[in-house]
Amino acid sequence: MSALDRTNGSNPMNNGFRLNKDRGKLMGVSAGMADYFGWDVTLIRVGWVVGTLLGFGSLILIYLAIGLIAD
Repeated sequence: MSALDRTNGSNPMNNGFRLNKDRGKLMGVSAGMADYFGWDVTLIRVGWVVGTLLGFGSLILIYLAIGLIAD
């Protein structure tokens, strides 16, 4: 049995990505990403806004796709 098999699931990345609709503002994508990566949800949200502005709105489609496909 390897060390990876003996983990008790304490690492959230082992459980896969899940939307967090309790902490989410729109669809729970940013809060789910913050839970998955262990980052602050505000940094994720600022990243979405900056990326959307710099990418001429293309991240809006990616955000919607994640929100509709995940969970």
